[in-house]
Amino acid sequence: MRTYTLSDFDYALPPELIAQHPAAQRSSSRLLDGRAQPPIDRVFRELPGLLTREDLLVFNDTRVIKARLFGRKDSGGGVEVLVERLLPGTQAVWAHVRASKSPRPGSRLQLGQEPGFGAEVLSRCGPEDSLFHLRLEGDPLALLEQHGHVPLPPYITHADSAEDESRYQTVFADKPGAVAAPTASLHFDEALLAQLPCPRAKVTLHVGAGTFQPVRSENLAEHQMHSEWFEVPQATVDAVAACRARGGRVVAVGTTTLRALESAAASGALQAGAAETRLFITPGFAFRVVDALVTNFHLPKSTLMMLVSAFAGYDQIRALYAHAVVQRYRFFSYGDAMLLARVPE
Repeated sequence: MRTYTLSDFDYALPPELIAQHPAAQRSSSRLLDGRAQPPIDRVFRELPGLLTREDLLVFNDTRVIKARLFGRKDSGGGVEVLVERLLPGTQAVWAHVRASKSPRPGSRLQLGQEPGFGAEVLSRCGPEDSLFHLRLEGDPLALLEQHGHVPLPPYITHADSAEDESRYQTVFADKPGAVAAPTASLHFDEALLAQLPCPRAKVTLHVGAGTFQPVRSENLAEHQMHSEWFEVPQATVDAVAACRARGGRVVAVGTTTLRALESAAASGALQAGAAETRLFITPGFAFRVVDALVTNFHLPKSTLMMLVSAFAGYDQIRALYAHAVVQRYRFFSYGDAMLLARVPE
C-alpha cells in the first residue's frame, strides 16, 4: 500500500471560492455526485431521489453554542475566549484564551458586553496544556447565549450576524455543545427532510475547534488528533442493524457523523454509548459502518481531506476536487456538498 504524506493532501484553491455566506436557501446549494467518474453536477434538493426506502440517513444533532467571548483581564489587557467544552453539571468550561500575555491561575477575566460577567482562571488543561479551565459566574449556557458570538471558522472573514445565528446551525440542532457546525447538515431544510424516502437516525458529536487544527508533520503518524465527545443511542444501533437486514446503505451526513459511527464500532460491532474519540482516519482505514457520505469540501492538508480520501479513494477525491474548482463550486462551511460512495475494499 502507498504511504501518504501531508503534501499529498494539498490542492490549489482560488480564495474567491471560499464561501463567506450561505446559499440563499439551504437546499439550493450544489451537490457534486461523486460516486463514479465522471461526476454529475446536481442541486442539493435532488438528494432524496438518490436514496432508496432501504437506506438509512444518519445525522449529527449537536447544537452550536455562542462560544466566542470578548473581554479583558484584571490588568486591563484585551482577551478573546473560545469555549471548547462545557462541563455538564458545573459552572466550569474548557476554553482557548487569546491575550497578549496568558492569564495565570487565580486571575479573573471580565467577559461579555458591559457589565458582563466574571470568569476565574482555575488552571491550564487539555492536550499539552493548550486550554484553560475557567469557572464562570453563572450558568455557562445562559451566559454564552446572552454575551457570546457565533464561533465562525477562521476562513470566514466577517463578524457574526443574525444571518449566522440562523444559518450556522442545522434545522434539527438539539444538544448544545459544538463550537463548529456539522456543515453537511446545513443543506437540509424542513421541506427536504419531509421528502426523504428512507428512515433517519441520529448521533451526537460535539465538534471542537480542533477540527480546524492544521496538521504540521509530513509524517501523518506523528499527528495527534484532537479529542471530541460523542454518543450513539441504542435506537441508532438498532436502525443500522435493520438497514443492514433489508439490504440498504448507511448514509452518514457529514464527517462528524461518520467519525461517531466508526468510533462506536472500533471493537468490531457497533456499540451504543458515549465516549471520547480521537479517531484519525487515513487511507487504509477499514470502515465498518458507513456505506455513503454526504460532506462539504474540506481544507487542504486537513485531517478531513485524509478521511474522505480514505473513504472514496485518493485518486477519486483528487479528481472530484479538481472538477469542483473548475466548475466554481463553493468551498468549506458555507459551501456546496458532495455525495460519496465507500471505495470497495
